[in-house]
Amino acid sequence: MNFDQQRRRMIKDIEDGVALTSNLIGKQRLDNRVMTAMRQVPREKFVPSDMRHAAFRDGALPIGHGQTISQPYIVALMTDMLELNEDSIVLEVGTGSGYQAAILACLAQQVYSIERLPALAQAAQQRLRDMGYDNVETRCADGYQGWPEKAPFDAIVVTAAAAFIPPALLEQLKPGGRMVIPIGMPSMHQELMLVSKDRLGETHSSSLLGVAFVPLVEES
Repeated sequence: MNFDQQRRRMIKDIEDGVALTSNLIGKQRLDNRVMTAMRQVPREKFVPSDMRHAAFRDGALPIGHGQTISQPYIVALMTDMLELNEDSIVLEVGTGSGYQAAILACLAQQVYSIERLPALAQAAQQRLRDMGYDNVETRCADGYQGWPEKAPFDAIVVTAAAAFIPPALLEQLKPGGRMVIPIGMPSMHQELMLVSKDRLGETHSSSLLGVAFVPLVEES
């Protein structure tokens, strides 16, 4: 299985996706640092072994427990919209297999990632540790509540669809920070939203494009 060839095809698919949606996302290309991270992180190691032949297809793939790894284009787009730098402290809600966290780890100083399902949280933590992503810390918790002990965050990315923008996440976003989050229910239309907080603490949101994510479940 020629992963290098498939990885090049994945990058081309991302570039094509950006071109097709440029009028929606407001840009013709993604940041070079983001695209370099997409090339470097071995996506095939973040999917089940029986799905590795499909790891680089531009679509979501199941990772067990009713969860998915997002399509490469969406991972790249969400990462790009955060506008990270090497000093950024990032919160990810929805660790899944750990793929998005690994991409973030290539671009930020520190990544904190929350996963609600214990089996996924444990597996992702071990996988990221074994692969040397030592600037990622994970925990098993309710993503709606964020990670207040590590706040505030320069950027927050949510990789499951919430019914609404969680107030705790808005509170934990640093002034000048950015959040990317899908909003909507699974059976309804979902929108990928960009939320920014200005220097005065006021928040502003805009819709990027329609998406389809598994739901972000709030603990009762």
